[in-house]
Amino acid sequence: MKEMAEKLDIPYHFVSKILQNLTRKGLLSSLKGPSGGFTLSMPSRDITLFHIVEAIDGVEFTKNCVLGFPECSGKNPCAVHDTWATLREGLYNMLVSKNVAEMALEMRKPEYRVRTL
Repeated sequence: MKEMAEKLDIPYHFVSKILQNLTRKGLLSSLKGPSGGFTLSMPSRDITLFHIVEAIDGVEFTKNCVLGFPECSGKNPCAVHDTWATLREGLYNMLVSKNVAEMALEMRKPEYRVRTL
């Protein structure tokens, strides 16, 4: 984790929390011991970007009003309801259609590519 935090230039405790959330949600397995670490709990092609976002941040954006109005709906829309609905649908479709295997293959920075899938 320390190496990952340094490479990504983010705090160690932040990386730790993210990896713990991904483990709790069943996307990663934690391996203990001197040669321990983290590994994917399922094939990389089965883990979508949506799974990762859900594990880390939640997916309230798929249901909630972007302005925070609890009563916002198609019958009682806020000022940006229709625009947000279109953007939200596009974002959701992108998140569920992109998996970890595809992202690993498409990475343009060799230092972040995986060696095997």
